[in-house]
Amino acid sequence: MKIGFTLAALLSFGLSGCATLQQDNHQTNSTNNGKAAVHEYQLDNGMKIFVKEDHRAPVVASMVWYKIGSSYENNGTTGVSHVLEHMMFKGTEKYGPGEFSRIIAENGGKENAFTSRDYTAYFQRLHKDKLETSLRMEADRMRNMKVLDEEFAKEIQVVIEERRMRTEDDPESLTYETFSASAYTTNPYRHPVIGWMNDLENMTAQDIRDWYEVWYAPNNAALVVAGDVDPEQVYQLAKKYFAPLKPIKYITPPKPQQEPEQKGQRRVIIKAPAELPYLLMGYKAPSVTGAKEEWEPYALDVLSSVLDGGNSARFAKNLVRGQQVAASAGAGYSPFSRLDTLFLFDGNPAQGHTMAELEQAIREQIELVKNEPVSDDELGRIKAQVIAADVYQLDSVFYQAMKIGQFESIGLDWRLSDQYAERILQVTAEQVQKVAKKYLVDDSLTVAILEPQSMSAASGKLPHHAGERH
Repeated sequence: MKIGFTLAALLSFGLSGCATLQQDNHQTNSTNNGKAAVHEYQLDNGMKIFVKEDHRAPVVASMVWYKIGSSYENNGTTGVSHVLEHMMFKGTEKYGPGEFSRIIAENGGKENAFTSRDYTAYFQRLHKDKLETSLRMEADRMRNMKVLDEEFAKEIQVVIEERRMRTEDDPESLTYETFSASAYTTNPYRHPVIGWMNDLENMTAQDIRDWYEVWYAPNNAALVVAGDVDPEQVYQLAKKYFAPLKPIKYITPPKPQQEPEQKGQRRVIIKAPAELPYLLMGYKAPSVTGAKEEWEPYALDVLSSVLDGGNSARFAKNLVRGQQVAASAGAGYSPFSRLDTLFLFDGNPAQGHTMAELEQAIREQIELVKNEPVSDDELGRIKAQVIAADVYQLDSVFYQAMKIGQFESIGLDWRLSDQYAERILQVTAEQVQKVAKKYLVDDSLTVAILEPQSMSAASGKLPHHAGERH
């Protein structure tokens, strides 16, 4: 069971090189290694544009990414990025509430949005001939959104109910939220994407207007288009609709908020209505953006697959089927985030076994990786999975656009995403052992235990990432 709490978790990427040329008033980079090229442009107002051709079907995925998410928020206004995402569908001077979605649907398209810790993105999937409609409306709401008091009053109640259903009434989501607030002290990843309930209950329409004015501008955004398109035509359309928008004069990046070194294990117990006990463990770990050794995040990623990379991985083989101490057991790590992150473990004990036995079994598997190098067969299996996943995911134009937008939004060169498979293939058994010894240590560990209470108040819903609109 791969842990599913981080929006960007466990992606697989390909390989690419680059070339540069000058064109008119903008710069474009065209990159190709036998795969479809990615064309990069930048408007005079600072907005970046990325276009990836894929001519297998007459469809296109169009995405606008903003470098703003919950990790940019302050105490007292947590959740404002997610609420703003909701309000972006409530109209502008030109389009009334709900018209954006209605027009996209009438043109045969599908649209939605999501908010994460590091970014907010809006996307449409539609026929290539309808791309101009999408760009025209996205440009309009980038700087012309109207936050009406009456619309905000309705929508904030929607978000409050979303939080109640997906967190307050969901024992494993509630455990994860409490766990994150315990694992981090200064790192803003301690705040939930959806926001704390008290902050939502006290949020105002003016909070949304202020957040919008500060962050929603062409020089804090990127347009990513993938599909059956001509790059120069996409650029001309983007120039037509986005170039007239004025940039924000000053965009102040957030303070570093570097997490202080943890000095000892932390443990927290959550009591909530639930059917099963639940264990969540997390060790402090670097992301690609903060790693001192560039190979370490890739070795950590391989380590997560050694433990939990399918039915042949160690947790499934040893804890679920072998010892039968776990009904489920997972490991998860995402190397791609704006700030440093956590290497996660979770699980439910099998019937007749205790939480202490499950935790001990997971710890024994961790110690085994530290003490014995991973076998060549295991490394070979994992690397084959990476290549297969990369080929499979490239079948989706949405995924191709997604990985470019994600990397650009967390401050990484998107070309790094195309090096992912190569970096994984270079990981050695010795490196996997080194990162296990270095990072999976008790002094950087946080443990959360869900102790089930009466089920009378339980909703029985599955965990769900805050930010996706329904």
